[in-house]
Amino acid sequence: MYSVPEITGATRLVGIVADPIAHVRTPQSLNRLFAVRGIDAVMVPMHVPSAYLASWFAGLRRIGNLDGIVATVPHKEAIAALCDDLGPEARLVGAANVVRRAPDGRMIGEMFDGRGFVGGLRSQGIDPAGHRVLLIGAGGAAAAIAFALAAAGVAHLTIANRTAVKAEKLANRVATAFPGVAVDAGDPDPRGCSLVVNGTSLGLKPDDPLPVRVERLEGAAIVAEVVMQPARTALLEAAAGMGCRMHEGFHMLEAQLALLAEFLTASDLPVPTTAQPNL
Repeated sequence: MYSVPEITGATRLVGIVADPIAHVRTPQSLNRLFAVRGIDAVMVPMHVPSAYLASWFAGLRRIGNLDGIVATVPHKEAIAALCDDLGPEARLVGAANVVRRAPDGRMIGEMFDGRGFVGGLRSQGIDPAGHRVLLIGAGGAAAAIAFALAAAGVAHLTIANRTAVKAEKLANRVATAFPGVAVDAGDPDPRGCSLVVNGTSLGLKPDDPLPVRVERLEGAAIVAEVVMQPARTALLEAAAGMGCRMHEGFHMLEAQLALLAEFLTASDLPVPTTAQPNL
């Protein structure tokens, strides 16, 4: 158990921005970590539609007791474009899921989704090395996961996206960064894949369509989510019905909580460089 800290005038603020926002689970987890570590900070959810993101972001620069924000769907790519500087992973991916506000108001973005996703797999005894992977999505989180899976040594990575051109561009970028990994863009067909990853927000709403044709899943496959609420999405339930192993989206968050906390609250972090990260 941990004691709930008292919020005072000295408490540092951290936000999480999304649209919608009610489903996010990061505040519960990060506030628990702050309390356990004795960090006088609190995370609060902020519901900001895309049309107001730039003006909202500009206002954050003037909040002196704000340490930064975590960004989630659909803002990760747009947030990166608004930052003054990006860390190596955010620069490589072209998206950010966390932004640290420097004392002078500069906003520095970084991306931990890829590292978190691979770390989440490994925490459950799943080594992505050697897998044939189907990744659904080419947005911010999916892009981070694509680079991280390539860095982890998957044998083959197919990226499928509703907009095929976006999948092709991402596949080319990953292939350039990791020439030793076979990467292509293709259809959301899981046949022949040992690891299937939903890197989209499909599954967040009860009436969302399934991101893959589950009847084509192979029984030995692992099906992984980035959606955290509900914990067992329709895709995971359908995959279980096909005999597949389920991997819930919350593992990705668990694996990056400490990274987020340290990035947001450390006072002596260096300004990120443009060097390619070791994902």
